Amino acid sequence: MSAHRHLLEASARASDDACRAALAVVVATEGSTYERPGAMVLFGSDGQQVGWLSGGCLEPEIGKRARHAAEHGGIDWMDIDTRDDDVLLSGSAVGCRGRLRLALLPLDLLPGWSQVVQAWWRGDGTLALTISGDGNVEAVVGGLRLAWSLRTLSSDAAPEGDSRISVPSPPRVAIFGAGPETALLVEWLRQLGWHVSVVERRARWIPDTDIADAWLMHSPEDALQALHPLPDAALVMHHHFEHDREALVALAESAVPFIGLLGPVRRREDLLRVIPARLHDTLATRLRSPIGLKLGGQGPEAIVLSIAAQLQAWHSGEAS
Repeated sequence: MSAHRHLLEASARASDDACRAALAVVVATEGSTYERPGAMVLFGSDGQQVGWLSGGCLEPEIGKRARHAAEHGGIDWMDIDTRDDDVLLSGSAVGCRGRLRLALLPLDLLPGWSQVVQAWWRGDGTLALTISGDGNVEAVVGGLRLAWSLRTLSSDAAPEGDSRISVPSPPRVAIFGAGPETALLVEWLRQLGWHVSVVERRARWIPDTDIADAWLMHSPEDALQALHPLPDAALVMHHHFEHDREALVALAESAVPFIGLLGPVRRREDLLRVIPARLHDTLATRLRSPIGLKLGGQGPEAIVLSIAAQLQAWHSGEAS
């Protein structure tokens, strides 16, 4: 679901620009498919595409139908079934035995869509999208609810009743401290769909451009008070012993479930010796130190790869 960040951002811009773009939404699947319900692709009037639903074999036909929906001003439905043996063995085989049901939504007929995306990005809540076979669409994020009624262009593949999907809020990470690997780490995590905040007061590390979604020149304690919602994960990587100690104390008293500490085991043990003993138990189940998977390599790039991989695996439930 992390890929939703860039797609939804692009859909919000298309909605604000009132261009003839359409959002293809997977509402149901059967069998083996590349994506699951909730996956989306944005098709612009100029042929540009954001996102994927397959290895590229299905998109041309989906894009054609999506642009038709945008041009003719109505919701359309597609049912793509590749489970048949004849399809698998023919020249049109796509490599999967599965079925996709898609809703094609013209964005210029969904006024206020960008407000929905903004609320989702702020962390107001999960995006709950309900699409009915008769053309009614509803989007809810937190306290925001918008509803639209669209005409249906084709009812052949339209489902009976409502199709409901949900897109969880983007995962959020706060990086406490900057260093030579910070810019690359922020870039990679943002590409993976994370909302990234950096907490750093030292002037030497403050960038000339906005590399992160937020840059807080606060103490760790004040930063945790300012971050709403609270981040899912925090990375402590000042390359400075006292600053790391200060951050670990603040995080130990917070509810952040994943805390990563950069540096070797000896450094972690030294830090724990100067942190109040009462905080050790609160850190024990949340602290990952040294942060990063053992992938091999040296230098900032290898460090970034190992940290991003561990954080993504944890968020996806693939690692503890």
